Amino acid sequence: MKQNKFAVRRFRNWNGVTSWRVSGWSSLSMQPTRGRKGQFGLLFETQKANGINGVMAVIHLETVIAAPKGRVFDLARSIDAHQDSTGQTGERAVAGVTSGLLGPEQEVTWEARHFGVQQRLRVKMTKFERPNHFQDVMLEGAFRQMTHDHSFEDREGKTVMVDRFEFSSPLGFLGRIVDQVFLKNYMRRFIEKRNAILKHTAETDEWKKYLKPA
Repeated sequence: MKQNKFAVRRFRNWNGVTSWRVSGWSSLSMQPTRGRKGQFGLLFETQKANGINGVMAVIHLETVIAAPKGRVFDLARSIDAHQDSTGQTGERAVAGVTSGLLGPEQEVTWEARHFGVQQRLRVKMTKFERPNHFQDVMLEGAFRQMTHDHSFEDREGKTVMVDRFEFSSPLGFLGRIVDQVFLKNYMRRFIEKRNAILKHTAETDEWKKYLKPA
């Protein structure tokens, strides 16, 4: 049986930022890749967050939604809408803010099943600028570090919701890189599925289940 190999390469760009690129495997399908950044490869950024040096995996997604920016912003921070959009993992709020809208400096603890294991993730909204941007950061959970930035832009009469999800696992250096080759694709699919449901909710009358009409 032919064995596929993966490669880890280190790069330093013009402003001195070090990055690592992993090529050779594609997601959970175990298909060989060409190492193309953003589609088949995995780019790691060496960063320092909360006083801890770590290798951060970065997911960047854009979702175009035919709905007002304020509506999309509020749906993205709705506890109830989030629970209804993550049925594949049975996600539910068990502590902190457990219904309604998550606001600045507020916390929520999510409980969900990932990879067959029940897990909890405690996050806090650390930045809030309605209706343009909010950020939630992990306080406790399975990741070593996790930051999720949600940005909202007006573009050609529609709203573009931009997700920037950064995380690192608690494994050792090489083990962390190999692990995130799979974990990054898993989290990307998770966010994409959630965003598809949020888009449908915002573009139909279903948003009224979660928000009061202006």
